[in-house]
Amino acid sequence: MAKEITSREQDYSQWYNDLVLKGGLADYSAVRGCMVIKPYGYALWENMRDQLDRMFKETGHVNAYFPLFIPKSFLSKEAAHVEGFAKECAVVTHYRLKNDPDGGGVIVDPEAKLEEELIVRPTSETIIWNTYKDWVQSYRDLPLLINQWANVVRWEMRTRLFLRTAEFLWQEGHTAHATRQEAVDETIQMLNVYATFVEEYMAVPVIKGVKTESERFAGAEDTYCIEALMQDGKALQAGTSHFLGQNFAKAFDVKFLSKENKLEHVWATSWGVSTRLVGALVMAHSDDDGLVMPPRIAPLQVVIVPIYKGDEEKGLIENRVAVLVRELKDLGIRVKFDNNENNRPGWKFAEHELKGVPVRVAIGARDLKNNVAEIARRDTKEKMTVPLEGLAFYIEALLEEIQLHLYNRAKIYRDAHITSADTWDEFRKVLEEKGGFISAHWDGTAETEASIKEATKATIRCIPLNNEPEQGVCVFSGKPSYQRVLFAQAY
Repeated sequence: MAKEITSREQDYSQWYNDLVLKGGLADYSAVRGCMVIKPYGYALWENMRDQLDRMFKETGHVNAYFPLFIPKSFLSKEAAHVEGFAKECAVVTHYRLKNDPDGGGVIVDPEAKLEEELIVRPTSETIIWNTYKDWVQSYRDLPLLINQWANVVRWEMRTRLFLRTAEFLWQEGHTAHATRQEAVDETIQMLNVYATFVEEYMAVPVIKGVKTESERFAGAEDTYCIEALMQDGKALQAGTSHFLGQNFAKAFDVKFLSKENKLEHVWATSWGVSTRLVGALVMAHSDDDGLVMPPRIAPLQVVIVPIYKGDEEKGLIENRVAVLVRELKDLGIRVKFDNNENNRPGWKFAEHELKGVPVRVAIGARDLKNNVAEIARRDTKEKMTVPLEGLAFYIEALLEEIQLHLYNRAKIYRDAHITSADTWDEFRKVLEEKGGFISAHWDGTAETEASIKEATKATIRCIPLNNEPEQGVCVFSGKPSYQRVLFAQAY
């Protein structure tokens, strides 16, 4: 199966597509730019979603659901917002079809034109803030901490499975607060929730930072982000959290009566991550033999493959495996006994390696006689012979070891690909020969930012939150600069 996968060195983009398709994560659909998420890929997304949902609820948020369709007039109420999304909107203009009287099949009924066009949501700020206007009257109604799990549509011209599709799944949090500081604190809190999830569950190290003005979410005062580095040296924005100020509250007239009996506009945030995280996971950990799944969110953590000849050996092995499966499930471990008789053990080994199952257990008749099993870990390809007695606890510890190893391996790569550049020649050389993040001075102007992007396709990924002030000169313009920012080419 690995022979069917293009190597990373040969063609990184094709390698990624091969893994997504052959690893059973997703498939292309009949709708341009959209994808079908297959059961294995959806199981991975469910594990991500469920863990994030628990983390959101631990911070006091609740789930709701808002309409898929947004009146066009809503998008006109916040100027920067409509400017940011206008080119990506899918628009509903009619509400009925009819048979073509000339025999041309089904056509749009020209008599069924909507009085006002509806936008298929690219994001939900406008419809949600129009609703919040009725929900918020007094300081007693605040804070309003709401999240929704939904799909959105952004009419992308160039698409890639999981990374950029016309329709994708995500969550979007939308909160309202009585004070500016509460909203800022919420924005940072959710950024930290995302960083914790991506690092501790996806085993991907991230850099927390704030976006430049030109890279902000449309309608936000500040956009905070977590940036990850993929194995080809390109960055990927893994999550964003936006401080919206009072922009949407003023646009939709969302006011509350304060404790001082004054009528004030609320302060707002929004934050989200999407199925793009699946793409990040694939590119951060996988290899030329297939997917590599971090145990904490892998759809399957352990697969057990029996090796036998004849019904007698089969029965003995199945009886012992049933005990092991029960022990593993009692520990909360997701396990599959692959007793499919249509495929040989070698084929099963290759399939589960391709799908990135963290631990494979093989048990044959001789193993059973010696009271041992062969254990193979997906991350290092290492094989061990381990006693059956206490095997479930051994596997439990091994899964945590694999989780930590994947994070440390990714962090070593990421840290080795953060390079300082002080001149334009150095900047271009690092970008062409090494890639990764480039720490360089920037003069703070949008003009210089745009010029660097045009010349190199590298963008300012973020201004790191832990930045220390540092006097220097801009790597491009030579003008004074007071801090370094992180540049990279990105997905």
